[in-house]
Amino acid sequence: MTHHSALVPPVEVHCHGFGDVDFSDFRKVDLARLDAWCASEQVLALPTMYLRRDKLTEFEAFVRRYDAMRKDGLLPHIPGIALEGPLLASHGGTPAQTVWAPNRAEWSRLAALGDFGLMYTVMSPDAFRPGSTLHDTKEARETGFEWILPELLAHGVRPALGHFTRNDPRGSAALAQEMVDIAWKSEFGGSGARIVTDHLFNDMPLTIKHAFRSSAARRDRDRVIASYNLPSWNLHELDRIVGPVPATIMREAARGRVAACINFDGEHVDLAIATRAVQLMGITNSMMMTDRCDSARLGGQDLHRTDENGLWYQEAGIVAAGSQPLARQMNNALGQGLSEHDVRALAGGTAHRAFGLEVTVPELASAGLH
Repeated sequence: MTHHSALVPPVEVHCHGFGDVDFSDFRKVDLARLDAWCASEQVLALPTMYLRRDKLTEFEAFVRRYDAMRKDGLLPHIPGIALEGPLLASHGGTPAQTVWAPNRAEWSRLAALGDFGLMYTVMSPDAFRPGSTLHDTKEARETGFEWILPELLAHGVRPALGHFTRNDPRGSAALAQEMVDIAWKSEFGGSGARIVTDHLFNDMPLTIKHAFRSSAARRDRDRVIASYNLPSWNLHELDRIVGPVPATIMREAARGRVAACINFDGEHVDLAIATRAVQLMGITNSMMMTDRCDSARLGGQDLHRTDENGLWYQEAGIVAAGSQPLARQMNNALGQGLSEHDVRALAGGTAHRAFGLEVTVPELASAGLH
């Protein structure tokens, strides 16, 4: 297929719910209705779900049902399924019950779903280290990434780096590098990128303030951003500038070994920082993601918003999801001076390459930016 970004439709790479549908309640997800919703918004989508351990069998049945409908041509706008977790070192806004360490048998069951459309699963490189809630589980002692990653990749399931601890940034960065290296040594049953990421700068240790979510923070935003001298940022000094974890991801993305996701809602990450990051990584190695949820319910937990921004928060006051659709984020990127060609690559072209998508929907490919 062609990878000219102007010829492929935008892709909602990481999204949690459209309309009143919480994707993580996969027993109730009406896939045909979701496909129609995607058609109305002129996007493709990789619905991203949370998974409780006791729901693994139900999830397997759901993915197989999805695959059967896809093969019947009923879901042209849903080219794959994704998971956030379960192997997460820090919960962030993720429901606690959906963070757990699969054993070998469970990893093999998850890996097998790659044959039915599971595209990626978010996992933490430092999940088995001190500082992670999972480091002392028996599963951590019987599994390891040298076994887990080849098992997943053989079926085309990509690891997505994310949800890091903050107690040992250099150690976490070294583990992220190790995962990338393992992925590139492994047999790969898919096509495109072998390893992707969760949203860059979120849920990872940083040396910068990456977001300005309150009115008080926004009053100081211009001064802080000016102090960072974004045009001077370069790949060689990123460890010092942003911290070793995002620096490792950004350098590997620039090498073409990672397809990195970043949010362009201006709330997860400041738009100027996001723009400079994709310039350094390379537009064709970067994917726009929304982390979107349309309703006040996600993964079984109630959410709320504040007057300060459009983010969804869980009960503990931690950011759980975004609310801006892809079209708005594309326009946000245009407002930062990125070209229409580059924005189309961020919103669709890179995702098509990274996930080996052969999906073409003519009416979407010709849709204009607004």
